[in-house]
Amino acid sequence: MLNWNTIDTVLLDMDGTLLDLHFDNHFWLEHMPVCYARHHGQSVDWAKTELYAMMNAIQGQLDWYCLDYWTRELGLPIVELKREIAHLISLRPDADTFLQALQRSGRQVVLITNAHRDSLSLKMERVELRTWFQRLISSHDYGYPKETQAFWHALQADMPFDPERTLFIDDSLSVLRSAREYGIAHLLAVREPDSRGARRDTEEFEAVEDYAELVAAITRARGLSRQLQAASRKKTP
Repeated sequence: MLNWNTIDTVLLDMDGTLLDLHFDNHFWLEHMPVCYARHHGQSVDWAKTELYAMMNAIQGQLDWYCLDYWTRELGLPIVELKREIAHLISLRPDADTFLQALQRSGRQVVLITNAHRDSLSLKMERVELRTWFQRLISSHDYGYPKETQAFWHALQADMPFDPERTLFIDDSLSVLRSAREYGIAHLLAVREPDSRGARRDTEEFEAVEDYAELVAAITRARGLSRQLQAASRKKTP
């Protein structure tokens, strides 16, 4: 159970955390193989074998998330192909209510994503998130993915925060482990990042089951804080 009164900064991932990961999974695992197969005049099964091998070879590296890299390697207009299925981009249930509660609580709220800036822009066209955040940060801005310690040091230099009073929510367990190594005290995984996928074991991390529960907890903490402030004022002579 989070103690919201010990949290000043909230860092949030985008894909699979605030947005349904179904769009990204469908694009890379289904839509792209069809497009790649058509481009080469081959079968979809052939394309999947080729693409999955290429993706596995650089998983966790910044290029894995880089649309410029994939456009160059595959010879296909990745952003345009993403637009073909952009209707699948959607918020996870109650994510907007959660963001609203965070904003009202007065905490520093920052989006940190491994998504390429072009991917981030496309998603902002479909789902307006900018208004809920003080900053929207892509790991491409720093040249390091969130899986590395270099990312967290770059983030700290760019936007000073106290790791011991910071909550970070992400659907990637490897990213959460990197954040833990850096010293971020409050960490939450996501149980079901893809609405069409199975619920998963988040191993050593507690997980977000329902953003509505976090909204209720923030509201309770805010109410308690106000009560304590009122009681303190009454005691002041």
